[in-house]
Amino acid sequence: MDRRTLLLAAGGTLLAGSPRADPVVTVIPLWPGLPPGGGGPSGAEVVSAKGAVSRIGVPALEVFGPDQPNGAAVLIAAGGGYRRIQMENEARPAARWLAARGITAFVLAYRLPEEGWAEGARAPLQDARRALRLIRARAARDRLDPERIGVLGFSAGGHLLGLAATGAAFAAYPPVDAADALSAEPNGAALIYPVITLVPPLDRTVTRRVLVGSRPAPATSAEWSVETHVRAGCPPMFLVQAEDDPISDSDNTRMMAEACRRAGVPVELHRLASGGHGFGMGRAGTPSAAWPSWYEAWLRRAGMLA
Repeated sequence: MDRRTLLLAAGGTLLAGSPRADPVVTVIPLWPGLPPGGGGPSGAEVVSAKGAVSRIGVPALEVFGPDQPNGAAVLIAAGGGYRRIQMENEARPAARWLAARGITAFVLAYRLPEEGWAEGARAPLQDARRALRLIRARAARDRLDPERIGVLGFSAGGHLLGLAATGAAFAAYPPVDAADALSAEPNGAALIYPVITLVPPLDRTVTRRVLVGSRPAPATSAEWSVETHVRAGCPPMFLVQAEDDPISDSDNTRMMAEACRRAGVPVELHRLASGGHGFGMGRAGTPSAAWPSWYEAWLRRAGMLA
């Protein structure tokens, strides 16, 4: 049974690994029918040897429910250059980490722009905005506080959730149900080795090529850059990046922190002396192993943890 069959059959309940260590995971589709514009790939998803997912025919949320929910929720988007989603290296480990601390985690399987969706580059942001609204719509059912919903994005997923957190509205979609009357902005955003800007000279990323092409107009590059949308009233930001990141230049998080400070948005920036890119929840024995403890402290100060 492929994912499309599983989801359209009503969203099954799965076990993520050992039932002793891991929470039960419920999968729910984002949209009641076809996503905005339609299109997309056919057939089963493709999962790489390292657990990266592509050919996502049904955008969905994987809900990691803790044994004792504390009322807070976090939407997670992994990276992969908008060509795949690093579920096993980034998203699911983060979800298990959050669920172990009482936070209900929602892993986003978002549409990938190059997979035939009519909305193209706008599709992932539509999915992220829909996901935040759907989490709020399910708040009573999932025992959640609709004012304690954060986001956690890695790499291209950090770009995606950075746009969602700053309220970029250029990927709006027609309302499909009552959930779309709710807010699509989170109450806090953690962006880990994110792609922030698509503006030269920091635009040498797969993210830029997928979203705006090889020779975008300056206005298009700016519109798709997270820092462009930072304004007073954006949620607090938590940023982590290694100085030697070979994929997303470390100036990305410096630029984002500066934009937040100019706008009066609370921001916490952590720089790692080394660590590269794609370290997920941290690699043991390296500087990156420290960042989850900083994140936990930030979540506690934000009222997401008891």
